[in-house]
Amino acid sequence: MPRRVGLRTALALTLGLASPAYAGDPVVFYGSDAGGTQFSALTQITPDNAATLALAWQARTGDLGQRFTDKGFSFEAQPIYWQGELIVSTSGNEVHAFDAGTGAPLWRYDPQIPTGADYSEHASRGVSLWQGTADTCPNRIFLGTLTGTVHAIDAQTGQRCANFGRDGRVDLSEAATPLPDGTITPGDYGITSPGIVVGDTVVFGAAIGDNRAVATERGIVTALDVRSGAVRWRWDPVPRERSAPFADQWQGPRALFTGSANAWAPLSADPERGLVYIPTGSASPDFYGGERIGDNRYANSVVAVDVETGAVRWHQQLIHHDVWDYDTPMQPTVTRIAQNGNDQPAVLMATKTGQFFAFHSETGAPLYAVAERAVPQGAVSGEALSPTQPFSSAAPLTNHGPVTGDDAWGLLYFDEQACRRALDGARSEGLFTPPALEGTVMSPSWAGGANWGGVAADADRGIAVVVVNEMPGLLKLFRTDAMTAADREALEGWEVTRMRGTPYTMARQILLSPLGLPCTAPPWGKLIAINLPDGSIRWERPLGAITDLAPAPVPNFEWGVPSMGGALLTQTGLLVIGAAAEHRLRVFATDTGELLHSIRLPAGAQAIPMSYEHEGRQYIAIVAGGHSAFGLTRGDYLLSFALPGR
Repeated sequence: MPRRVGLRTALALTLGLASPAYAGDPVVFYGSDAGGTQFSALTQITPDNAATLALAWQARTGDLGQRFTDKGFSFEAQPIYWQGELIVSTSGNEVHAFDAGTGAPLWRYDPQIPTGADYSEHASRGVSLWQGTADTCPNRIFLGTLTGTVHAIDAQTGQRCANFGRDGRVDLSEAATPLPDGTITPGDYGITSPGIVVGDTVVFGAAIGDNRAVATERGIVTALDVRSGAVRWRWDPVPRERSAPFADQWQGPRALFTGSANAWAPLSADPERGLVYIPTGSASPDFYGGERIGDNRYANSVVAVDVETGAVRWHQQLIHHDVWDYDTPMQPTVTRIAQNGNDQPAVLMATKTGQFFAFHSETGAPLYAVAERAVPQGAVSGEALSPTQPFSSAAPLTNHGPVTGDDAWGLLYFDEQACRRALDGARSEGLFTPPALEGTVMSPSWAGGANWGGVAADADRGIAVVVVNEMPGLLKLFRTDAMTAADREALEGWEVTRMRGTPYTMARQILLSPLGLPCTAPPWGKLIAINLPDGSIRWERPLGAITDLAPAPVPNFEWGVPSMGGALLTQTGLLVIGAAAEHRLRVFATDTGELLHSIRLPAGAQAIPMSYEHEGRQYIAIVAGGHSAFGLTRGDYLLSFALPGR
């Protein structure tokens, strides 16, 4: 474990000094706080001076994915701030601590995960921190790795806390082995989002490779004692016994062997109420549910569990019997909503389907009415779709109508015609059109709609902000036993997966033109502000220009481009965001969406900004590393911005 200890920390350890005190509150949670509001109360940077915001320092981690050949790369982490350190994880699971005022490296931790595994996802969205008391490692960084292990690290030195688990590590994969075969495929079970710390407990979900089988790894959520690493409780979204709650909604002889339904996105918490909010994903495999007939609760839900016991206090399912890979994709946002003269404690969630939900954080009661509506039917043989799906009364964030050849778009005539041919002949009946042998246009696609960038909320202004994508995808199912060589040849360039344990093979692709742009008219990425009291849209605007995305030099059209990441809101009324598939950070006015400032970056910032105060100065920090899904330049940058002359 190579590591470097900075001068400040080395002196403190050598002389037995206490950690120095630093002005400014710690920011030790992903999403800025336990509730994931993505909000900062700092006030130095305002709409009046935001245009002067400039780079204060930059640091580099050295992790460009070079150890992981031929793997997708993304730098999605959000740093945390603690006692003068800015601490961030990389896609290769290294943890780096930098001086928050200068960017000077302080220490580095490398868990030395295997580099040859075929990881289904290559990301780490951040770390979490416990501030407490212990004989050793009194302040601990918790890192989840792509191999499914949780590491405890001393926040001052970067050394592993040996009294946590086995030599500083707890392997969560040991309890997640799939049923009934009991084996885990290396790379298909990992942890890509930070755990949530509540009191003396840290809670983790996990990421699981999609689509490949019925019996994938179990989507267990695990609570660990922060000192010892002992398991306090485990919660599995899929019932394993017929006497378990909602087992009647998992029908079929193999239904209780179903895997996944895992919480791959970050968790959030309400410490005062003792609740952890879990966003669960789809059950395996994503695009065929004939082996798991029924609504499949608790999959595709927001679930509130008691942090002490893991008992479910309430849940709301957002998708019944998911066959579209419409995971609950983001950290639930814990805030408050003013309704009928009262502040209601609320949990917000935007979905891949382009819907916006709000629930009472203590009871789960919808704060915007939810209605069951009939959805398209006509499934492939062996499937049994839900006849209805839940729809929020809040304004839709994306188009929910059919996408046909008449909607084809291209920069040039041949481009448009290629898109028209791709759309013609595929089934398209709007949201929830089921997977089909002839092909289904999914709009929104499995990438969203909204994704892991989350919902940023300013409760005092009564506003929430979310990034959404408008990129249709094309999905096809094939009877595996009837696939021909011509079928396989025609699927070159598609993502193809044999869904083991089912009769079908899945193929999918985002619908792109020959020039590499989406097949429908822009905007392909939007920034939307929502009025929290009633769920109406306050404003929306395209997010991003096509300069860095286009295959050749083009004018800087601000058409709105695909995005991964989210926004930071500030008390002074600023909205700061990267996210778009470009090399740029933007600052908007929260109330109006007016662009106040734009800063060119060395790489794409597909992440979420955060803000901290260090020695009397406010900074805004974001990582810039690009994202392989967009074909952007790779980077290893941690960038910190501040007002000049302070």
